Amino acid sequence: MAPKPPARTYRGTARNLAHLAARLRAGELVAVPTETVYGLAAHALDARACARIFRAKGRPSSDPLIVHLHSVRQLGLVCRPNAAALRLARAFWPGPLTLVLPKTAAVPAIVTAGRESVAVRVPRHPLFRRLLRLAGVPLAAPSANPFGYVSPTTAEHVRQGLGKKIPHILDGGPATIGLESTIVDLRDPSRPAVLRPGAITAEQIARVLGRRVTAPRRKTSAQGAQVAPGLLARHYSPRTPLQLHDKITAARRDRAPANEAFLLQRRPRGAKGQAHVFWLDATGALPGVARRLFAMLRRLDAEGFARIHAELAPNRGLGRAINDRLRRAAAR
Repeated sequence: MAPKPPARTYRGTARNLAHLAARLRAGELVAVPTETVYGLAAHALDARACARIFRAKGRPSSDPLIVHLHSVRQLGLVCRPNAAALRLARAFWPGPLTLVLPKTAAVPAIVTAGRESVAVRVPRHPLFRRLLRLAGVPLAAPSANPFGYVSPTTAEHVRQGLGKKIPHILDGGPATIGLESTIVDLRDPSRPAVLRPGAITAEQIARVLGRRVTAPRRKTSAQGAQVAPGLLARHYSPRTPLQLHDKITAARRDRAPANEAFLLQRRPRGAKGQAHVFWLDATGALPGVARRLFAMLRRLDAEGFARIHAELAPNRGLGRAINDRLRRAAAR
């Protein structure tokens, strides 16, 4: 059997978007830009199309997919929304918030890992929104990378990881947030729970709902169907061993061998000429740290270091999401 041709990368022209929308309706896979990370999209109500996502990524069937909608008006097609969900939708959609709600019969079991709930969101990225409108169907889209590896935030990251396994990549530029969406479990609206932190914080969600939200324990294995993606203890992981620190001092960097990389939150003083010292944002601003985190982990992973040492962010607001990804990436 002849090998598949490598994925074609498309600019976001009207003609290309119409073509990709038709391919999605026909059951093909398209890697798409979102404001969080790049996703691998398929027709969410087509079980065979969604099965292609799992094969391309090497993703276990116990890990469900997020269904993306163009509008909150489509919610009733895939789930049964409650008043709490509608309040959060009005406050944060389009945007990086995913809601877990009871599903409808239209959603195939493969999308939900066999559970009676589904994860849904309305994304903010303008190209993805145009594609959703043109496709006219909900799109299931986990991150567009081999399962468990560092999430992609550019079209080039997708090409490097899945370019030989998928046919189409829509290039929408670098992701502006750089971390996956916040996931909130609203199956029981009286007990809202943040399953995965993201750019929308638990405090913001609590203010809208007028009640406290909880954070459940992290899963440690893939045994059993998960209620939402991104909950395993080890995830988003580079191949290079990653060690976390509350703070990395200049003395610690100076003592280390040159084949160990140091990833700091902000630009340090006196790091000039140290080829193994890197930082995520010049001033340590958390949006900049989040936006560059995955790209920097991929870069360091490709440069052949024996170990990556990374600083944790301040454990507040967006810093909680950054630390969540770092801890999962470092887990063994």
